[in-house]
Amino acid sequence: MPAMAGPKELCGRCLATPPPYDRARAVMRYGEVGRTVAHRLKYGRRLSFAMVMAGHMARLLPEEGREQALLVPVPLHRWRIWSRGFNQAALIARQLGRRADIPLAVDLLRRTRHTPPLHALSAAGRARIMRGAFALAPGAEKRLYGRTVILIDDIWTTGVTATACAQLLRQGGAARVEIICWARVMHPGD
Repeated sequence: MPAMAGPKELCGRCLATPPPYDRARAVMRYGEVGRTVAHRLKYGRRLSFAMVMAGHMARLLPEEGREQALLVPVPLHRWRIWSRGFNQAALIARQLGRRADIPLAVDLLRRTRHTPPLHALSAAGRARIMRGAFALAPGAEKRLYGRTVILIDDIWTTGVTATACAQLLRQGGAARVEIICWARVMHPGD
């Protein structure tokens, strides 16, 4: 989706190969402010930043279909949670759910494989590593069927992680999948 596109506009890449999600939006372009806030939450353990991020992300929540909406954070592998102590996407999603009165489902998606940090990899490298890294929890289909799932993450770099999660959510029966993140890395041509 182009950086300044309206709600119904699609980029050439999305027209040629439609993604498994209906819409992806970010509060801001990844830059000094976005990076600082995300890193202070993720690496500086400033957990109150999740509330700040959720406050800004709340304005991106879809108005239509809220009664069928479900917030799902991008999952971390248990080893990463163990080392960090928390999943930043789950913290943000919890604050967002409280703010907007939308149920949270932290257990619908699971990260089944520990993957190395992705920030230094190309899109192709990320896609290769992320293949098969997620799974739906047992019984997830019953909870997903016909719902609007709002996938929550902190940073959108290439979209590989969100796309992998969205594919599973669609396969599990979600009627719509929307992605909301704090900041998006913009690449030439975006």
